[in-house]
Amino acid sequence: MGVSGSGKTTIGKALAARLGWTYEDADDFHPPANVAKMSGGHPLTDDDRWPWLHAIAAEIDKVADNGGHVVFGCSALKRSYREILVHGCADIRIVYLDGSRELIASRIAARRHHFMPPGLLDSQFATLERPGAEENPIVVGIDASAEQIVDRIVAQLPEPFRRRSFVE
Repeated sequence: MGVSGSGKTTIGKALAARLGWTYEDADDFHPPANVAKMSGGHPLTDDDRWPWLHAIAAEIDKVADNGGHVVFGCSALKRSYREILVHGCADIRIVYLDGSRELIASRIAARRHHFMPPGLLDSQFATLERPGAEENPIVVGIDASAEQIVDRIVAQLPEPFRRRSFVE
């Protein structure tokens, strides 16, 4: 989780590859109306997000029910959003990709062909509720290489998930 430009896709894909899991991008679960709204430079409201978050939670359950594992890249900026995604499951962990506004703004400025315009970064930071200790998050700084960030995440995962042999 993290604001746009924090590296959710890059780190999520690298983490999934390291663990031998599937990667899913939460952006792919947005209905067309949400994408159009963001592309037009308008931030989403909570009413826009609820169906999207429930669709992601349902996909997490579907993968788990079929014996699989998944890494989802998702902004999940508010605690209430994360509560929907985790929905009381002890084996779902939130990884917060933490970075300064300046670093993230420079990354967004360098991106091409993404529906999230740079002008919405301030609204993302305004919405962001950093995960609290009670959410048991894995918090990693994003001022390192992707490989180093993934190493830091894996080091904080429960032991069974650190071993590739755990993956089916």
